[in-house]
Amino acid sequence: MKNIYILEDETGIRDALQLLLSFENYDVRSFSTIEALNNRDKSIVPDLFILDVMMPDGLGTDVCNQLKSDEATSQIPVMIMSAHAKNADVTKACNADIFVSKPFDIDDVIEKIENLTKNVKVS
Repeated sequence: MKNIYILEDETGIRDALQLLLSFENYDVRSFSTIEALNNRDKSIVPDLFILDVMMPDGLGTDVCNQLKSDEATSQIPVMIMSAHAKNADVTKACNADIFVSKPFDIDDVIEKIENLTKNVKVS
């Protein structure tokens, strides 16, 4: 089973993603703050990070840069989601693998997730 970590402060979006992805047989862990994500169990390495840009304690783009510069997580795909930021701004701010604008089409997001996690080795 593939692991997905979601960083999203909006409860409705976080819960909906968690529920829908668990139906797709993903093991999903969600975090409502950057601090919570940073305090996660680092022995578990997810197959994908989904990050919201606007967080109460910082920016998802900064988290993306931290993940991409850390040897332990640099190879893990990152999906950035935002209702406010534009794709061009996000891709300039961080090296995310894919950008999704909110509101999003859940089938489209699931297809993108499947494509991003397809090439990841399952342990």
